[in-house]
Amino acid sequence: QVQLVESGGGLVQPGGSLRLSCVASGFTFSNYGMSWYRQAPGKERESVATISSTGGSTNYRNSVKGRFTISRDNAKNTVYLQMNSLKPEDTAVYYCVRSGLWGKGTLVTVSA
Repeated sequence: QVQLVESGGGLVQPGGSLRLSCVASGFTFSNYGMSWYRQAPGKERESVATISSTGGSTNYRNSVKGRFTISRDNAKNTVYLQMNSLKPEDTAVYYCVRSGLWGKGTLVTVSA
């Protein structure tokens, strides 16, 4: 079954950290670039970070540069999003995405 399953979300205080994971199955993971998107309440989905199939190239939206790091382990079919110095405006459902394929998302809430 072709799917993406995210985990690692939760409630964290401002300034805290979380690491999201996304396990892929049903396709050759190492052939695809991967992305993390997010959708905050009442807002449109937005791209957060992307990584190439080999992991050699990454891109981030400006608001998370220097705080978030995307990485992948092709041997484990997993992509990660390390999030540091979290802010309340990072609160959203975070989705793992492969061209046209979306996971169900994991909720990140940043609040005191």
